[in-house]
Amino acid sequence: MIRRGVFCFALALASWPGVVLAYSGTPQEQTACRRDVVKLCRSVADRDEFTILACLQGNRPKLTASCRGVLESHGQ
Repeated sequence: MIRRGVFCFALALASWPGVVLAYSGTPQEQTACRRDVVKLCRSVADRDEFTILACLQGNRPKLTASCRGVLESHGQ
């Protein structure tokens, strides 16, 4: 089961026009991944949280250290 904090990246989409998802994770976790989602996963920003998570995982070498740390802390 994916833990609550794994969805930190979802808040990054809050400022993305037309995207409405359930956001979770701490404010710090959300901030840690915000730029990565916008930069690396723009093409899937309007999809579900699992698609965005898969995008982040697929771009792991390009993630900022802070976002990579958030994913690792939740077993991703």
